[in-house]
Amino acid sequence: MSARMKLDFVSDVSCPWCAIGLQALLAALGRLRNDIETELHFQPFELNPEMGPGGQDIAEHIAQKYGSSVQQFAQRQEMIRTRGAELGFRFDMGKRTRIYNTFDAHRLLHWAGLEGKQLQLKQALFDAYFTDGADPGNHAVLAGIAAQVGLDPARTREILASDQYAAEVRAREEFYRDHGINAVPAVIVNDRHLIEGGQPVDVFEGVLRQLADKAAQPA
Repeated sequence: MSARMKLDFVSDVSCPWCAIGLQALLAALGRLRNDIETELHFQPFELNPEMGPGGQDIAEHIAQKYGSSVQQFAQRQEMIRTRGAELGFRFDMGKRTRIYNTFDAHRLLHWAGLEGKQLQLKQALFDAYFTDGADPGNHAVLAGIAAQVGLDPARTREILASDQYAAEVRAREEFYRDHGINAVPAVIVNDRHLIEGGQPVDVFEGVLRQLADKAAQPA
């Protein structure tokens, strides 16, 4: 019998290591599909909740936030691009030039979870931002992405024009902050076990297999 696991993937749409971590996690789950039955949920985390409309130049933002030099920024970008390519995800650094506010994207992801399309929307948002350089805070962009994964366009526009699901998103963000999540991605297994960072496929596979084996042992 397959082990059952609930996975909460805490992340932000504008976090490159979250895109890498998701690709690696999904690859690991593919390897484990005969042994582990998973229930995957995406939980909100904003890296830059105070970011205003139009965003900020990414190099400028990274320099201000982390004190990175131009050379360090370039090295980091190449590391991200390479890790993504190894997992089949394309980072187009020439198009991804700005950091944006992602709160409305998280509101749509909350709704998409209710509609059974959360994974599809999450992947489409990562593609739109990291590969196409689109603004995940722009309502027209978000409406187009939502339609792309089969979410109702009229309902999407209605949600974006309101503050619907804002309270729910803020409550989930506060919950994870209060429980010590200060960096993403963070994968929480069965509300108990934490896997931090954009780990390689082998690491995700090994930890999940270990937890499944432990759960299968008699008390």
